[in-house]
Amino acid sequence: QVQLVESGGGLVLPGGSLRLSCAVSGDTFSNYAMGWFRQAPGKERDAVAAISWNGGSTYYADSVKGRFTISRDYAMNTVYLQMNSLEPEDTAVYYCAARPTIATMNVQDYDYWGQGTQVTVSS
Repeated sequence: QVQLVESGGGLVLPGGSLRLSCAVSGDTFSNYAMGWFRQAPGKERDAVAAISWNGGSTYYADSVKGRFTISRDYAMNTVYLQMNSLEPEDTAVYYCAARPTIATMNVQDYDYWGQGTQVTVSS
């Protein structure tokens, strides 16, 4: 059973940066594509970024392109989301998720989910 644990959320000023981490355990990390998703109050869970099993392909929502970067560290079994130039609209609970091999930007394609970490962008 794959287990995912997010960390790194918090309160940040507009224009600031945060780096989210998601530690993966329970199976071979390189078997899985990884995604980051977010859910704001009263809204659906949306895809933010995804990365393929080998790190060769990355995908981003239009709203975060040029500001967010997804990466993965195979030695640490961890996937990261570097978030720069944060805006109040980025406020949400951020979740990481895993699915076998192929990365997609569809919530329903992912089999394993973390518990989420809150990101609040406010002055």
